[in-house]
Amino acid sequence: MPYHLLKYNIFTTLFFLFISASTLNAQEEIKIAPKREFRGVWVATVTNIDWPSRQGLSVDQQKQELIAILEQHKKTGLNAIILQIRPTADAVYAKSREPWSHWLMGKQGLAPAAGYDPLAFAVKECHERGMELHAWFNPYRATMSASQVTHPEHITKQKPELFYRYGGQILFDPGIPENREYITQVILDVVKGYDIDGVHFDDYFYPYRIAGQTINDSATFSKYPNGFVKIDDWRRNNVDLLVKMVNDSVHHYKKHIKFGISPFGIWRNFREDTLGSKTNGLSNYGELYADSRKWIKEGWVDYINPQIYFSFSRAAAPFKVLLDWWDKNTYGRHLYIGQAAYLIHNGTTKREPAWARPNEIPNQIRAIRSSNRVQGSVYFSSKSLSTVARGLTDSLRNDFYKYPALPPLMPWIDDVAPNEPQNLTAEATADGIQLKWTRPLKAKDGETASGYVVYRFNEGEKIDVLNARNIVRITFEDYSFFLDTNVEKGKRYSYLVTALDRIKNESDASGPVGVEAK
Repeated sequence: MPYHLLKYNIFTTLFFLFISASTLNAQEEIKIAPKREFRGVWVATVTNIDWPSRQGLSVDQQKQELIAILEQHKKTGLNAIILQIRPTADAVYAKSREPWSHWLMGKQGLAPAAGYDPLAFAVKECHERGMELHAWFNPYRATMSASQVTHPEHITKQKPELFYRYGGQILFDPGIPENREYITQVILDVVKGYDIDGVHFDDYFYPYRIAGQTINDSATFSKYPNGFVKIDDWRRNNVDLLVKMVNDSVHHYKKHIKFGISPFGIWRNFREDTLGSKTNGLSNYGELYADSRKWIKEGWVDYINPQIYFSFSRAAAPFKVLLDWWDKNTYGRHLYIGQAAYLIHNGTTKREPAWARPNEIPNQIRAIRSSNRVQGSVYFSSKSLSTVARGLTDSLRNDFYKYPALPPLMPWIDDVAPNEPQNLTAEATADGIQLKWTRPLKAKDGETASGYVVYRFNEGEKIDVLNARNIVRITFEDYSFFLDTNVEKGKRYSYLVTALDRIKNESDASGPVGVEAK
């Protein structure tokens, strides 16, 4: 090869190596996840979708299964569990006015064991792992089928006049004021009795339409018209009344508990309302009588979590079209996107081909992160992330959720940060670096600490608490110690600790303290 060509090739190779390295560095910076992001997953109990795996498991088996689920999701980088605790006017928790759910032990009303409370156990296990627990209620569904065997004290037997039948299910009639009061009190039992982080509704309000069936609520409409002439408007108002009542009641008793709803992905189509999205599908507003946009605009929810279970290429309702629409309709509340991990397949089925593409949901996450008003994702459902969506889980662990994250801030609830932890010390032991500190002094709102974040830096490394890669521990428990076992002998480290209050405001840092690992 002539010298000038050799020289040219060497120069070109070095140039492109430089460009490639620069591009990789830029990509690495882009890939660094935000320090605050909602990363949730639905854990469904109805029909034993996710947990427990079957009815009749012993208490130890139920606990072991739940711990395994939480460990899996913690490794994936998730920070919120949305646990279904009231699937059919029954309870997956002890402190309830409704009978035990039959999805636990196979018979409604049958307790798993004396002294065992699945929800209390789940809350503690989540908080120890730095994960929020949002209690998921199905407000209106009373049975999954007309043939479901219910307990003698189940409300459908005690007060059958409060319900109608539709699609083989028994459902609370939303137009009856007593039902709104009852459902709210059921929720408040949990709010008062448990250290939950959120109250969560899914998309089931008035039922999805079934051809040839009608909702039998005309008598209720006549009895409680509330000034409405059209039954459709009246039904939407009935749901509005419940949403506002629950929001006001939850925050009255515990202001730090977040209230969120996960509606169907389409509010209204543009052809129905110019404020709607450029889509062509069933709508919350018209078919489920759920005015989800109004709830955000009125501030009746702290977060909205639309189920955008559509691919980018779905003609009737493209993912990006709906993402952009919701992005423009957040009204200052949080927006988390419901993502369809359960739809992923390997291409051997007749389902939509888009869900066989391994980059479908990763590209959705990239689109979500490109928006300043979308603050996270929730995946349906838990089991999918270890079965059909294993590839997605790998992407979350190794890329998108490689570093931990705190939940997004909600300043309209609480914007007062706690004070920093006191007296931080670090001691090298044979097992690792033992950190200890004392609780912070009370902040001006009276809070001290409901959790802590531990940051670690190598010797000489820039102290940066804004970068999530420096976080080695998040806990939502008031534990004032931490043993860092992932250290190298002879290497020096610096540590900082911050305090979190109940809504996850973060304090200034205590420290740094330096120590050399033994």
